[in-house]
Amino acid sequence: MPVSQDKFDEMAKNMPGMGRDPESIRQRVEAMEHLLERSITIPGVNFPIGLDFVIGLVPVIGDVITASMGAYIVWEAKNLGMSRWQLTRMAANVGIDTVVGAVPLVGDAFDLVWRSNTKNLKMIRKHIEKHHPGAQIVDV
Repeated sequence: MPVSQDKFDEMAKNMPGMGRDPESIRQRVEAMEHLLERSITIPGVNFPIGLDFVIGLVPVIGDVITASMGAYIVWEAKNLGMSRWQLTRMAANVGIDTVVGAVPLVGDAFDLVWRSNTKNLKMIRKHIEKHHPGAQIVDV
């Protein structure tokens, strides 16, 4: 049974994080950043890593996968109406992560310190704070 676009929009609006509003976009970007940068904690040293590092250990394919996941965050930033300059900076962050991350061993160590998705999330939060104040969260 096909679902009309209006019905789909209504269903998505009622699911948390699934709408097209800035708050839903923020939730999706935060979830992706968490998954890519800090979803796993190394026991003993208490250092967070994410799928960006783990998948990046697989030569070439891993870097392509994590680059596409980082590009998703940039795409969501475009949906928020961020400027071309901001989108270019975000794409550069992902590009640097991908190019240097592709170098064996050095790139893997680089992935631990260059958290491009965290940098991009900070830019998105700053944009939301300025242009969509109703979608920001208050840290307690």
